[in-house]
Amino acid sequence: MMRLPVVVALLAGLLAGTATAREHRPRDAAGVFDYYVLSLSWSPEYCASRRRVDDPQCARPYAFVAHGLWPQNERGWPQDCETREQVPEATINRLLPIMPSRGLIIHEWRKHGSCSGLGADRYFAALERRFQAIRIPERYQRLPEPLDLDTDELRRDLLDANPALRPDSLVLQCKGRYLQEVRLCFDRNNTSRACGADLRDGCGDHVVLRPIR
Repeated sequence: MMRLPVVVALLAGLLAGTATAREHRPRDAAGVFDYYVLSLSWSPEYCASRRRVDDPQCARPYAFVAHGLWPQNERGWPQDCETREQVPEATINRLLPIMPSRGLIIHEWRKHGSCSGLGADRYFAALERRFQAIRIPERYQRLPEPLDLDTDELRRDLLDANPALRPDSLVLQCKGRYLQEVRLCFDRNNTSRACGADLRDGCGDHVVLRPIR
């Protein structure tokens, strides 16, 4: 029977080897991906889970805001690509009306934008163009009370307002029964396309939108 100190030493060696392999994993290559995902966050849900009065996003009655524009592969996604570029202050200030968190903007650049193959300003300009091209139906822009509806109705409302979107380009994400995000898939030419195999709906038959306050 193997002695306990020997077992402990072997386990420590295996863990150290795993950590070393993780630390030396090659970074993903910038610009190597299949398509983009534009993620729209339902701001009232974000704020309900945090309840931080000092969060600038939660100090104003936002509806859908831009979470990010993510380079995506048919399965999986690249992230944290090598970059030393910082997001210019002018770019951050320009984005705040649609992406109301300085910390989120910087995080999204480092994790996702760095893999786009674009510089920071061009990457966020692409995010702005895609976000501003999406039409949000009026009923979801002013919502004083919770809205409980069929998931298919929400999907139909968004597709009717945006005829250029393919039905299989739209994915809904929920936290329990509450809407969390809408994710839209585009090719590199900004044309709606089917989402990859690992991007699937995370909502049931009904969904609740928290009120905008």
